[in-house]
Amino acid sequence: MDAIKLGPFVFSIPTLLALAAIVAATGLAGLYRRRRGIDAAGAVWTVIAAGFVAARAVFVLRHHDLFLARPWTALDIRDGGFDRPVGLMVACVVAAEIIRRHAPLRRPLLASLMTGGAVWLGGALAAQALAPGAAPLPDLTVRRLDGSEIPLRSLAGKPMVVNLWATWCPPCRREMPALAAAQRAHPDIAFVFVNQGESAAAVAGFLAAQGLRMENVVLDPAARLAARTSSPGYPATLFYDANAVLRARHTGELSEATLREKLASLRQP
Repeated sequence: MDAIKLGPFVFSIPTLLALAAIVAATGLAGLYRRRRGIDAAGAVWTVIAAGFVAARAVFVLRHHDLFLARPWTALDIRDGGFDRPVGLMVACVVAAEIIRRHAPLRRPLLASLMTGGAVWLGGALAAQALAPGAAPLPDLTVRRLDGSEIPLRSLAGKPMVVNLWATWCPPCRREMPALAAAQRAHPDIAFVFVNQGESAAAVAGFLAAQGLRMENVVLDPAARLAARTSSPGYPATLFYDANAVLRARHTGELSEATLREKLASLRQP
């Protein structure tokens, strides 16, 4: 599982870990200010902002051909598109420069950043340890829009992208054109769009209204696939290798850029 559901909201584990790390770092900086009179909160936020902006900027530059068509989408960070190693490196450089210029901030800044880093790293290791192993594609039957039933595994045999979605889900609707375009552009990858819990009429009406022409749109009326893959919300996109073994997953909206990176990693041995 890469996300958890809190009431009507679904949060990705990486997002929650990043928020927890920020709270821990800024909280310790505030404690230093109250007890020792040294205010490092501004420096902590500067380091965080520098790493965040750098990580996003490098990701956007790497996929500049996609963002040039719609530049404003570079600010939409809901796709989770960041170059984390670059962000971490820039944050370390900025922190070192702040310490060089303001020696009194050395101890509170380092302590705050190390506390945040420990929270993030510890949470990431715990999530990795608790995550299930390489899971196979579930053995279940889905229904085509014409009512015929087929085993989901019959659509495998090559790298496979399985998208769990619903017509009432706004991020599902927003990401569908990108997925449809990827299906046309990558015939060597099987794309399967498994609608969760809706009727054939509702799905067919949505596709017609949006002008989407897609193959392998199937129905899962009881939402069994979501339960079998521990997907707490939609959209959820699962990436399987040619042996139908799960290699990656993404909960939440995919942009063209994040989808491109996921597909590239799916092709790696």
